[in-house]
Amino acid sequence: MQTLLTQWQPRLLALATAGLGDDSAHDINHLRRVWRNACVLLQEHAQADALTVMAACYLHDLVNLPKNHPERHLASRQAAALAYRQLAEMDFPADKLPGVAHAIETHSFSADLRPTTIEAQIVQDADRIDALGAVGLARLFYTAARMDSALAHGNDPLAQHRALDDKAYALDHIVTKLDKLPGKMQTAAGRALAEERLAVLTDFRAAFAAEWAIAL
Repeated sequence: MQTLLTQWQPRLLALATAGLGDDSAHDINHLRRVWRNACVLLQEHAQADALTVMAACYLHDLVNLPKNHPERHLASRQAAALAYRQLAEMDFPADKLPGVAHAIETHSFSADLRPTTIEAQIVQDADRIDALGAVGLARLFYTAARMDSALAHGNDPLAQHRALDDKAYALDHIVTKLDKLPGKMQTAAGRALAEERLAVLTDFRAAFAAEWAIAL
């Protein structure tokens, strides 16, 4: 297996790089981090096919639509179909193509599809882990800036007296989505790592609100 991974990794990287846009939250470094996260999870799941996982990690964003795009929920399905075609043209092992496509299609939060294989579960967890921790925090605010969202509500950053709105306020995204990710993890190892990284975000949110407060 290690020989196959070594053989395919540069080819997968080249394929992934060719399809990347200008979104730094979903750049080649994101793909590398997702694969690194997956490697940690693979240590707990020796039965999983590592080549399938690696291919899906590198190619899961072949089609990456903006968060506010009306067809955002279809992007992972489009990415899966494109990856299947391109890998087939490269003579990727044919028996692994359906597994790669399934892992790509089900990785997306917005698609809300359930992964039914251990490979797809690992890829989904690995991708979501990158939305947490220090890097996840940086990605959050980078994406919010691209969507013209404010940092936080001027008078109520913790939404104690208003409805949460992460489209308007970046800080709200920690509560509307990110703090729910550990409970949605498919693997025990993924859940443990996600909970550890979520603590970075919750601590930041409290510190941000304290500094943001306006003396009346």
